[in-house]
Amino acid sequence: MKRYLILFAMLGFIGATAQIKEFKNWPKGSDPKEIGNLLAWHFLETPHTNFGMPGPPGSITYAEVCTWYGALKFAAITKNPDLLNKLDLRFRPLLYEKKNLQPKPDHVDPNIFGSLPLELFMQTKNPLYLDMGKWFADQQWTMPKNAKPEYQALLDKGLTWQTRMWIDDMYMINNIQAQAYRATGDRKYIDRAAAEMVVYLDAIQRPNGLFFHAADVPFFWGRGNGWMAAGMTELLISLPADNKDRPRILKAYQTMMSSLKQYQTKEGMWLQLVDDAGSWPETSGTGMFTFAMITGVKKGWLDAKEYAPVARKGWIALTKYIEANGDVREVCQGTNKENSRQFYLDRKRITGDMHGQAPVLWSVFALLQ
Repeated sequence: MKRYLILFAMLGFIGATAQIKEFKNWPKGSDPKEIGNLLAWHFLETPHTNFGMPGPPGSITYAEVCTWYGALKFAAITKNPDLLNKLDLRFRPLLYEKKNLQPKPDHVDPNIFGSLPLELFMQTKNPLYLDMGKWFADQQWTMPKNAKPEYQALLDKGLTWQTRMWIDDMYMINNIQAQAYRATGDRKYIDRAAAEMVVYLDAIQRPNGLFFHAADVPFFWGRGNGWMAAGMTELLISLPADNKDRPRILKAYQTMMSSLKQYQTKEGMWLQLVDDAGSWPETSGTGMFTFAMITGVKKGWLDAKEYAPVARKGWIALTKYIEANGDVREVCQGTNKENSRQFYLDRKRITGDMHGQAPVLWSVFALLQ
C-alpha cells in the first residue's frame, strides 16, 4: 500500500510540473536555451576577470566561479559535449601551468572554487577533479595554520571556522558543500551545511524573511539577499527529507519568497534596496531571486499558481537587460557593508560583471530542468 501511495504522489508531482504553463511559450528574446547559449559561449570568450579592475586577477574570483558553474550546469542540461569540453579546457591550465590562479582556501569566497572541479567530476568522471573539489570542501572544516583562537570555538560547535555571519556566506558555503554531497553521496557535507544555515537564519533573518546586509547595516541590499535566496535553494535541492533541519530551512525560504513577491516591480525586477522604491532595478539580485523562485515552483516548495507568474515576469524582465553580445547590464559593483542608504544608491552599475552573468545562467538551467 505504501508503495502505491508513493507512486501516486510522484505521478501527481510530475503532472504538476508538466503543467506549469508559465515556463514555456516565451516571447522573442526570452527563450532560456537561446539566452543560455549566448551567455555560456560569451563566458568562454571572456578572459579571467578581476572584479572589473584592470589587469589579470591574482586568483580566480568567486564571481567567475559562479558564472562558470552556471555554464557547466547549462552544458549538462542541454547535453552539449562541445560546450562541456571547452569549459573543461578552460579549467585544465589551473591544474598545471596556471596553478597560481587557484584560490587559497582561507575564506568563504575563495573556497567556492571547489564547486567547479566537483561539477566537472560529475560530468567527466575524472577522479582528479573529485580529489581537488573534496579538498576545497574539507578545508572549510579543517583548522588552518596560524588559526585564530575563535576558529576552534566555531569548529567545536560544528560550524566552519570561516563563519562570519555575512549573508553571502550562505551561498559560498552551501554551494560547495552541496556539490561535495552530490559528487560523493557522503551525508556529512550536506548535513553540516544545513546545520550552518540554521545558525545563520536564527541570527540574521528578519521577521519578514529578508536579511539586513549586516547586523549594524539595516538595509535589505538586493544581491546580498540574492546570495541567501540562492544558497537556501542550492541546499534544499539536495538536502535529504530526513534531515532534521530541513523544515526550518524550508520555512525560512518560503517566508523570504513571500516577502520578495510583494516587492517585485511592475516591470518584473527587484531593486538595489529591495524595499526602497527610490532605488534602481538591479539585475544580479533579480537573477538570484528568479532562480530561487523558479526552482521552488518546480520542486513543489511554492504554490505554482501564486509564484509561477512572478518567476516568469522576473525572467522576462531580466532578459531585457541583456546586450546582443551577452553582457548583462545594471549589475551592482562588488559591495562592502556601509550604514548609509546613499552608499547603496550610489554604487556603480556595471555591464558584463560576472556577478550578473552568473544568476542569469542559474535561472536558465532552472527553467530547462
